[in-house]
Amino acid sequence: MPRKAEAQEYLRRLAVSRLDDGYDSVEVAEFLGVSVRSVQRWLRVSRLHGKSALTGRRHPGRPPKLDGAQAATVLKWLSSRPCDFGFATQQWTAGRVAELIDRELGVQMNHRYLSRWLRQRNITPQTPALVPRERDEAEVRRWVDQAWPRIKKKRGPSAQTWYLPMKAAF
Repeated sequence: MPRKAEAQEYLRRLAVSRLDDGYDSVEVAEFLGVSVRSVQRWLRVSRLHGKSALTGRRHPGRPPKLDGAQAATVLKWLSSRPCDFGFATQQWTAGRVAELIDRELGVQMNHRYLSRWLRQRNITPQTPALVPRERDEAEVRRWVDQAWPRIKKKRGPSAQTWYLPMKAAF
């Protein structure tokens, strides 16, 4: 089971402390759920180099592909329209962003990784609302303000709900 660095350090210090209290290395290993060999190694390291040798070392992992300035540039691009960069429609996708990063910055990125990278920066896929070219907002507002209230008031007998008694099925 993977453990966090702080938890591992605590585990090592606890193991050495219990060994100093007189417990056997087998008992300590069973109690902490680790191997006897690890407990013995931690004890040896603490005796040779002191308890500070039990601290965890940082494992940073792979460095990011984009540095801070490049990341800022990519985020700035997203405030513009995709058509400004030569794409056919107004929708940003991770694939398009990856293509643009490769074209402009020379850095190849997987679109799945890029989707996660964008989500971590609170950028989610956005689909522009489809608006017909013929749509007239003034005419829509006039209809909602004038025609809809008139239509809504006219309720005929078909608008009423009739409840009929149900026959017993059994």
